[in-house]
Amino acid sequence: MTDTPSPSFPTDRHVLQPDCRRCPRLVEDRECISWGTGPLDASVFVIGEAPGYGTPDADRWRGGNWTGKAYTSRHSGRRIRRLLEELGYDDAYYTNAVKCFPADPDDPTTNREPTEEERAACRDHLLTELETVEPTVVLATGKHATKSVLAAEGQTLEGFLETVLEPRPCERLGVWLVPILHPSYQDVWIGRLGYEPVEYREALAGVLEDCLEG
Repeated sequence: MTDTPSPSFPTDRHVLQPDCRRCPRLVEDRECISWGTGPLDASVFVIGEAPGYGTPDADRWRGGNWTGKAYTSRHSGRRIRRLLEELGYDDAYYTNAVKCFPADPDDPTTNREPTEEERAACRDHLLTELETVEPTVVLATGKHATKSVLAAEGQTLEGFLETVLEPRPCERLGVWLVPILHPSYQDVWIGRLGYEPVEYREALAGVLEDCLEG
């Protein structure tokens, strides 16, 4: 697996503002905006909730809050990229629903959950990425990323775990939505869903193949 992420999304488009200041708390918390990373013709589009604080003193894999590129942290970034590369999708595109690190007011190195207003303010950034990349499949890593994609589709999420690895057509966005476990929590939840790690990877591989060939 390469340690060098692909180029990030070009921020000179009409919606992606290089110094977006829509959310005052996020502007204050972030080191930089974490835009999408990967080829603009990717068929698989991976989305997380928001960048974490990251590891500023790391040689590589410091995280999107410091690199400006989504899913480039030592833990979550490396895990999700390794998983997709093992399945043969080393050309996936990676982004977040919220582009800036949301700091917990009690611990500025820990992330809080983004507010509904922050998610809404970032939604047209996400829509611009989807319109530009035109993927076939969106892998939403975790509950909040899944909710953000469904909100862009005009839908809501009733429960998350029962949706994991269940493809859902999004007609407005023109994609298949496949919720998966967030890489930071998958070790806890894979077994609770009745999978062994290898079985989970095989199931994800089968779902991706069906969506891309269907």
